[in-house]
Amino acid sequence: MNYRAFDRLIAGQATSDGAGVRLRRSLGQTQFARLDPFLMLDEFRSDRSDDYIAGFPAHPHRGFETVTYMLAGRMRHKDHLGNEGVIEGGGVQWMTAARGIIHSEMPEQDSGLMHGFQLWINLPAAEKMKDPAWQDIPAAHIPETAIEGGTVRIIAGEFAGTQGAINGVNTEPLYLDVSLQPGSAFELPLPDERNAFIYVFEGSVDNATASGHPSASTGMAAIFSGGDAVKLHAGDDGARFLLLAARPLREPVVQYGPFVMNSREEIEQAILDYQAGRFGR
Repeated sequence: MNYRAFDRLIAGQATSDGAGVRLRRSLGQTQFARLDPFLMLDEFRSDRSDDYIAGFPAHPHRGFETVTYMLAGRMRHKDHLGNEGVIEGGGVQWMTAARGIIHSEMPEQDSGLMHGFQLWINLPAAEKMKDPAWQDIPAAHIPETAIEGGTVRIIAGEFAGTQGAINGVNTEPLYLDVSLQPGSAFELPLPDERNAFIYVFEGSVDNATASGHPSASTGMAAIFSGGDAVKLHAGDDGARFLLLAARPLREPVVQYGPFVMNSREEIEQAILDYQAGRFGR
């Protein structure tokens, strides 16, 4: 096995988005902190309602997919095409904005813990102007499998012969939520043609396959080098992390806020279409 090392560590930065929701951003801090096709990963986590109650009022997207994964709390999704639903703890919403959607994600509670993630995944040029789509997946429909010293929830892709809740996406994403007991190991074959990273949100893991045994701790993303497998060890307090991998698009990326296209001209058209009320039509 040619195990992948940690090529780069990205410490999450405190910031805010929406109407003032406090969050921690790892991928997507700058245009240089990306990993094709992943554009951004945010974690929001607070038991103070002032940190999240204002939510994410109606805003547009074009050209990519958003994946909202809730661990605790409830978030109501609405969009301008008439779709509405609630994402509860353990559930996922996978939204393909494509040619345009205007949506909101607002907390359904005013006290207690709100904890979740939002991931942005780029779409290939050939799919940026297709029809918008969405899938709401409740916690009970996300498979979970036991491994030695831990568990793995399979949100997208396949793990150990079990298909995740989401399949059939162009970039062939793998999205795992991995929990490890102290000192436990996690190993996964992962072809070199897929870009991959982890985001640690509890405890720490070390990459024992690399010199110096670099580790990633709570609030850090670790981007993997090339190779054909991943091997990680949990620290003394155990670990919980997201593992994300996908086929890179290798296409130009031009981003203007919530619009992600392949050229400046396409961005200008997105702005005009949004202003003229042509999103999703």
